[in-house]
Amino acid sequence: MAGKFELYTDNASEFRFRLKAGNGENILASEGYKQKASAENGIESVKKNAGEDARYERKETAAGKHMFNLKATNGQVIGTSQSYSSASGRDNGIEAVKKNAPTAVVEDQTG
Repeated sequence: MAGKFELYTDNASEFRFRLKAGNGENILASEGYKQKASAENGIESVKKNAGEDARYERKETAAGKHMFNLKATNGQVIGTSQSYSSASGRDNGIEAVKKNAPTAVVEDQTG
């Protein structure tokens, strides 16, 4: 099964998206957007930037976990990963975004 973007509304009535791998695992999540169109633009930005390794900011959390941010060409964060227990797990997450994002369909759950 191919990856997909889920576009949804959160508890604060903001629009968000998450990228799920073909196995259903969340591999990237967005910030909240006030406008649906802004969230849709965020999805397009993820699709456009996902293939470029230089767009990934690899980080370690204060708790010693590993995570990454995907950034647009202007340096703005457009997606954040979950926390991984190892750097290799994080790197596998990055590869999953690279593989799934460019062709992922958008499932609009906003009603």
